[in-house]
Amino acid sequence: MTEDDVNAPHDQPPGAGEELREHEVRTALLALLAEVGAVTATEAASQLGYSSGLCSFHLRQLARHGYIEEAPHSGGRARPWRLRQHTSAAEVPTEEQPFGDLARGLEDESWQRWLTQRDRAPSEWRHDEAFSAVAYLTPEELSRVAETIRRALAPYQEREQRPLSRPDGARPVALITRLFPLLPHGAEGADAHQD
Repeated sequence: MTEDDVNAPHDQPPGAGEELREHEVRTALLALLAEVGAVTATEAASQLGYSSGLCSFHLRQLARHGYIEEAPHSGGRARPWRLRQHTSAAEVPTEEQPFGDLARGLEDESWQRWLTQRDRAPSEWRHDEAFSAVAYLTPEELSRVAETIRRALAPYQEREQRPLSRPDGARPVALITRLFPLLPHGAEGADAHQD
């Protein structure tokens, strides 16, 4: 078996915590739908180089969150999908434009699944490192903090595409960071600030 064989897309949908490449897959699926109109999971897999199982999973997730819908078809097992009819091009996330509500919804769903099922995880994995903090930052400092976090995670990113680089015992872990200004309660203007 070569490393290319190990790196080939899997036919199983991702489990809890495997969010590292979901944005890439969903973006590719939405771009393909915008280009060709309607596709089945098998057609998407053929066009994008992912497995049909992975495409099917993400197509269902995109539908669940209102981005796409089933396209009319003449029966049979084939299940074509298309962009939701009232979705404008501006609403379709791109590589540069984050998924917003969809990404947050999937992150929150994964977190809730972890909270309700962590007792099923192996004993050494039954803890998490969730934390939050409030810091008073300038816009420039906020960007620097985000870049520092990205640099800290960079050494681990290749493990997604190169499974042979993963140490024994490594498992997919959700790494979610949200840096945003806290707006005062009841304030109309975004320029208002709390002291």
